[in-house]
Amino acid sequence: MSECAQGPNSQYNFAAPDSLSVRVAARVRRRMYTRFMRNFSPDERDDVLDIGVTSDRTYESSNYFEAFYPFKQRVVAAGLDDASFLEQAYPGVKFVFANALNLPFRDRSFSFVHCAAVWEHVGSAERQAAMLDECLRVARRGVCLTTPNRWFPIEVHTQIPLLHWLPKRLHRGILARTKFHALALESNLNLMTGSEIRVLAKRHPSWSFKLEYETLLGWPSNILCFAHRRGS
Repeated sequence: MSECAQGPNSQYNFAAPDSLSVRVAARVRRRMYTRFMRNFSPDERDDVLDIGVTSDRTYESSNYFEAFYPFKQRVVAAGLDDASFLEQAYPGVKFVFANALNLPFRDRSFSFVHCAAVWEHVGSAERQAAMLDECLRVARRGVCLTTPNRWFPIEVHTQIPLLHWLPKRLHRGILARTKFHALALESNLNLMTGSEIRVLAKRHPSWSFKLEYETLLGWPSNILCFAHRRGS
């Protein structure tokens, strides 16, 4: 039995590294990175915190921000996994162990915060709100968080169509009886919608929020939440 069949990797994904879904995800992540650059136009003076780096090296698009971002000496890569190898792979990058719900940085420590595909893995709606609070706290100018869109017809972690459109309790009850049972736990996967993110955004009047969507086959597959500090 393959590793992917036994359980998810450190990115909560079961797909094989050479699978079509992983290759498609790599292209989607490249487009999302382009959107980050277009929205914020960072330069070599801006420091960036990238939250959620992974120890997984099996996917081409793992830790894509560190791979693509040109000003690597201005990047702090943070996560729960040991991704210290990034400092050797991308000279200039600094790795720090950090929890997205309790970041070890002072207020407004970074020009920008980038966080891809972590929001859906921190647990309950209350914990998702707390993660947004922390990202905004440590950012001076802008925050970008990306997450899969719950209303995309194929669930990106399991590749199962439509099941995740059921009420969450029913979805998790069914998933718990499959090989994907690890993702039946809310603490491991809690998919989000644009409407839910807008509710969280209303708690932060000092920030201006904008949602963009990356599409796949014409359907919004990923939500990109951009926040700009008002007056910055």
